[in-house]
Amino acid sequence: MSDSRAIPNAGPDFEHLLAQDVVIAGDAAVPTGAQAIEPDHSPRAPQAGAVRPIETALRMGTATGLDLQREVEQFLYAQAELLDGKQWQAWIDLFDEAGVYWMPIAPEQTDWEGSPSIFAEDKLMMEIRKGRVTHPNAWSQAPQWATNHLVSHVSIESADGQQVQVRSRFHLMELRRDQIRHFGGSYRHTLVRDGAGHLRIRLQRVDLFNSQASYDYVLQIWV
Repeated sequence: MSDSRAIPNAGPDFEHLLAQDVVIAGDAAVPTGAQAIEPDHSPRAPQAGAVRPIETALRMGTATGLDLQREVEQFLYAQAELLDGKQWQAWIDLFDEAGVYWMPIAPEQTDWEGSPSIFAEDKLMMEIRKGRVTHPNAWSQAPQWATNHLVSHVSIESADGQQVQVRSRFHLMELRRDQIRHFGGSYRHTLVRDGAGHLRIRLQRVDLFNSQASYDYVLQIWV
């Protein structure tokens, strides 16, 4: 498991809460971890009143909506290709400077601080992992080790001028010395635009369908 690092947090919008007659007793807890980036990110806690993203895109019927759907899909497919091609630096470069890769142990988790995670890495921690797996003596990268990702069911939950919220499904087949392991689950991406208008990852949450399973060796690379 990876050590988590402090992620900068923005304070709550108190004026917005007061406008809704929300009363806060005592000190309000400052959001941390994934909640600091996207308060409603749990697959088991969809945002109240949210419109189903695929239906939204279809009803829009505009080139803008369809173009964004295709752009996001191609971005996620390219990310999978970089992982399968072991192009670690190019994959890390898909994250923005505040980007976080998070794989919780259970779907109920809403925070990586103060609780264990399978992965909880900012870009510095990703660079450290990259150095470890690219070492000449890295046993996990021995010949006959490879992965194959399939990404599907890409759904845009919401999009505005600042960020895009995306859900998708994945399946990973990992080959290691004639043995194959399978991992499946869901991604949740918070995507933002960089200065050139390109999509970058602010948060990638990975919920493994089989996260509680026992394995003969631990994950060495990102899923």
